[in-house]
Amino acid sequence: MTATGTPSDPAATEADRTLLLAAVAAARRAREAGNHPFGALLVGPDGAVLLEAENTVVTGRDATGHAETNLVRLSTARYDAGFLSRCSLYTSTEPCAMCAGAVYWSGIGRVVYALGEDELRAMTGPDEKNPTLALPCRRVFAAGQRDLPVVGPVDTDGAREVHRDFWG
Repeated sequence: MTATGTPSDPAATEADRTLLLAAVAAARRAREAGNHPFGALLVGPDGAVLLEAENTVVTGRDATGHAETNLVRLSTARYDAGFLSRCSLYTSTEPCAMCAGAVYWSGIGRVVYALGEDELRAMTGPDEKNPTLALPCRRVFAAGQRDLPVVGPVDTDGAREVHRDFWG
């Protein structure tokens, strides 16, 4: 069970769970660097980690410097849409509405996340550093013209802890 009592996603594989731990580790590094605690990975069709990105909102002075948008920028510069459609994005926390839009437009084929955006919102409350929209990534993706499978939330060690005592 997750912190809010919702079941952890049963569709997650052991490989998914291992990769989510790596995304949480990236979130921890982002926090240690002075940024918001979010991390993301691009994983190829063979399961290999191709790219990693951290949140850079504070140090980059860029409100769009979320881990997922940073990863999308790197991914689309390096790989074509056909390849990205066979890749997965792993993220420490459910993509916000902005990031979900970027992931959708990138053509990345699958999203796996640890902590739900609703859980993060419950943890942060009305914190001006995290003015979260109550718009799940599944709803953003469902408004599009292509299927984008989502696995999450997946109960993952450290996913909640990396946010503890960070937000107001």
